[in-house]
Amino acid sequence: MEYEFWNLTIDRSKSRNAVCHMLTQAAEYQGWELERLRRDVTGKRTVRLRRKIIRLRSTL
Repeated sequence: MEYEFWNLTIDRSKSRNAVCHMLTQAAEYQGWELERLRRDVTGKRTVRLRRKIIRLRSTL
């Protein structure tokens, strides 16, 4: 299985609800799933999303 990844850095000024809403929208409408979410000591969030790469096979 092959995946593509999207790495995000979210500033600490964003509320937890805003981040949750943003990640939910990415999952629901774009097919992303959460692989990892880390929060450092300064409050900055580092998010890694992934989604499957679907390759179509030629039948010729």
